Amino acid sequence: MSRDNLLFAIIGILLGFIVGFMFASSMSQKQAMPLSAAAASQGLPADHPPVGGGQGGADPQAVRAEVSASLEKARNEPNNFDAQIQAAKLYYQIQRYDQAIEFLLKANTLKPTDYQTVVALGVTNLDGGHYEQAEKWYRAAMKIKGDDVMVLAGLADATLKKGDAKAAEAAIAQLEKVDPNAEDLPGFRDRLTSLKAGK
Repeated sequence: MSRDNLLFAIIGILLGFIVGFMFASSMSQKQAMPLSAAAASQGLPADHPPVGGGQGGADPQAVRAEVSASLEKARNEPNNFDAQIQAAKLYYQIQRYDQAIEFLLKANTLKPTDYQTVVALGVTNLDGGHYEQAEKWYRAAMKIKGDDVMVLAGLADATLKKGDAKAAEAAIAQLEKVDPNAEDLPGFRDRLTSLKAGK
């Protein structure tokens, strides 16, 4: 298979996932979690549109063209920060977290101190099951902004999933200090108790 044919095959698969995802979202009438900094415990880029919501009538050909153009632009313009972010969003939406991380890392190389990109790397690694990397990126985000409740919640979640009771306890304590009424706290405490009991 030639390189061009392989590229078209990959794009076709991606489009299938995106169209299927959009259809499933519209059928379930359940609003998917937005990839935004305001999303509880997620903390992704603030300008990200809602994932899967409100596009039930989208033209599949238009979606295909948009996806193809975005991915091609990101690959052809490796120094274009916005193009890398857009490609990462597309992959995140179809839960291709490793590919999303690839583009987020390129974006982070271009703008190492961009807070939303650092947070997005934490969230995407967490969702992709890369807990050590998620913890690393959440901690990097905390160095930029130490009182972000969503980042602290993400860090606590990452250390709990990683099985590091000591780090999880510290993250939970810090979250409680910043926001004693954080809705995730009771669940985190229960998970921490279970983690300690299992050791």
